[in-house]
Amino acid sequence: MGTMRRTAGQRGDAALWGIATPARSRRVAGVTMAGFRDLGSTPVGLRLIPHPAVTLALMFGAGSITVVDATGRQQRGSLVAGLGFGSVHVQRAENFECLQVRLSPAIARMVLGVSPADLNGAVVALDDLWGREAARIAEQLADAPSWEGRFALADALLARRRETGAPVDPEVAWAWNRILVSRGRVRVERLAAELGWSRKRLWSRFRAQSGLPPKRAARLVRFDHAAHRLAAGQDAARVAADGGYTDQSHLHRDVMAFTGVTPANLPSEPFLAIDDIAWPNHEKGV
Repeated sequence: MGTMRRTAGQRGDAALWGIATPARSRRVAGVTMAGFRDLGSTPVGLRLIPHPAVTLALMFGAGSITVVDATGRQQRGSLVAGLGFGSVHVQRAENFECLQVRLSPAIARMVLGVSPADLNGAVVALDDLWGREAARIAEQLADAPSWEGRFALADALLARRRETGAPVDPEVAWAWNRILVSRGRVRVERLAAELGWSRKRLWSRFRAQSGLPPKRAARLVRFDHAAHRLAAGQDAARVAADGGYTDQSHLHRDVMAFTGVTPANLPSEPFLAIDDIAWPNHEKGV
């Protein structure tokens, strides 16, 4: 069975969610999963922190959750968040259960059936992408007797969709992996040169198939590593120096741009605190 754990949040020592993790590796490369059960204390206004993956949130059961983006648009039920999504907050949460999937941009188009670029960094309802299949998946997840059963269902779904979806160019997949391995510190000009492409061609193909231009994708990956080091209590000056930022002010601007909070306040964000439990291999990328 999947392992169910608890994680503390911003309400003192009260746990926000029960978290389940798969006992076995998944069959589709570029996919990670975790299960969440609301313990009745998910705070209104909870900030969702961008991650270098396309995020698929499969809601099921009798509970509900509503999120709101920077434009004030509300989304309920199962969601897809594009790569580098903007400001998103939880507006309402009531005893929800959710299987969250992180998809590498290298496979997201195959699984979703649309290019991540079509999401435009936004949060959209899964119904809008998958129609009735979204409701069927929610019913199957609710009927499964265990988290490991739910992981197996999702695994089979993703594998099936991956087989029929349109792949990204191998050059785009390679460039994304280079960005991950370098922790966002590789220059676009170097990527283009190593591929034998022009900078313009790399920009166009990468953005069309991943959802972000390569420079911003690298910035997101660099931010992600810096954010987790800050959340772990490391000194901001050291994080900036090690992470490839020109100085601490540069780190400050990036953190503010992606989260709306300062590096000093970032460690108190509960959405970051879950990663060591829900995504124990997050440092390896997706």
